[in-house]
Amino acid sequence: MIQKLLGFDKQTMTLRTEVIAGITTFLTMSYILAVNPSVLGTTGMDKGAVFTATALASAIATLLLAFMAKLPFAQAPSMALNAFFAFTLVQGMGYSWQTAMTAMFVEGVIFILITFLNIREIILNSIPMNLRYAISSGIGMFIAFIGLKNAGIIAPNPETFVMFGEFSPASVLAMIGILLSGVLIVKKVKGALFYSILICTLIGIPLGVTEIPDGFFPVSMPHSMEPTFCKFDFTGFFTLDMAVIIFTLLFMNIFDTVGTLVGLASKTGIMGKDGQIPHVKEAMMSDAIGTTVGAMMGSSTITTYVESASGIAEGGRSGFTSLVTGGLFILALFFAPLFLLIPSAATTGALVLVGVFMMDSISKIDMDDISEALPAFITIIMMVLTYSIADGMVLGLLCYVLVKLFCGKHKEVSITMYVLAGLFILKFIFA
Repeated sequence: MIQKLLGFDKQTMTLRTEVIAGITTFLTMSYILAVNPSVLGTTGMDKGAVFTATALASAIATLLLAFMAKLPFAQAPSMALNAFFAFTLVQGMGYSWQTAMTAMFVEGVIFILITFLNIREIILNSIPMNLRYAISSGIGMFIAFIGLKNAGIIAPNPETFVMFGEFSPASVLAMIGILLSGVLIVKKVKGALFYSILICTLIGIPLGVTEIPDGFFPVSMPHSMEPTFCKFDFTGFFTLDMAVIIFTLLFMNIFDTVGTLVGLASKTGIMGKDGQIPHVKEAMMSDAIGTTVGAMMGSSTITTYVESASGIAEGGRSGFTSLVTGGLFILALFFAPLFLLIPSAATTGALVLVGVFMMDSISKIDMDDISEALPAFITIIMMVLTYSIADGMVLGLLCYVLVKLFCGKHKEVSITMYVLAGLFILKFIFA
């Protein structure tokens, strides 16, 4: 029954490995439970309600993915789109959070429709294999950079943009985590990244990085979602500006999700020789449903998380991994004080090692053909430098089409890629 429902193969998989993988994925991405309420709270939304909405929306989307797609991936509110919601739509453009959440809801409904019509799958299947390998490598570098930045190992510099950060308790803990994760993996310790996160969380207590609040108690009842549940506002909604906003949300989410799915599928080895990803439509549908339900609850757009790679690195290969991760999001509703103790620095080691694992795809890129190598390079480097999987993909795909076109290799480019390139150019002109 487990095999039928979740794609678990007892001949090649073990429940212990899948459980550890699911826990590792959850711990690596659990920061969203603290970050999303903080970001959306800047708009005036109730933080307690947003926490509950974040946990429930993540659980629903991940569990749907477990049973529908049977893949070891997890889903939660997008870090890029929650920032777009709070800092662009509300604070920048002056919309109320209720109107902005209405845009998120409409986007989710449209997402369901275009997924049902296979439009997202057509886009996914049109991406050339060399770019798929580049996407996987780029995501690896991107999530490693996230870990290094969050821990303060990489810091901003007004003259050089980035620099090596100062030694602080958080950065020291992160460095310990990187070394510890590497040593445990070399020693072939099963669950190495999971144990690294737990050990670093404990080490963080005397360092002052893991903060235990006064009157700490690990269990609490979930906050009510009443302040944010279905608080939609359609007043003045039907305008050209709002149509552009919804298109932008769709654009960002499509390419965040597509890029992540390609990278993770490449890492798990489930991608076929023809580049097909099993159950990709179901994975995208769970994303679309999660986005719609999440907006109803009071959470920003759901997407597939690149941190799923940490569980994959631990050996997660079936929907059972996602089942565990989704279940832990539900538990987090009652153990929020405990889960929020894990500092982001404690997860840096896992993120960096996952980056190392995902870089192996770069060896599969055809570097002898510059018309293939240049777009791949642009994809990888721009994911990191723009701090966006979507932007890296867009620039890489656009480079691919233009280089092939100008080199007389236009027949190597699919009609879908030409259409996408046209849309990308229009986006940059009118953005």
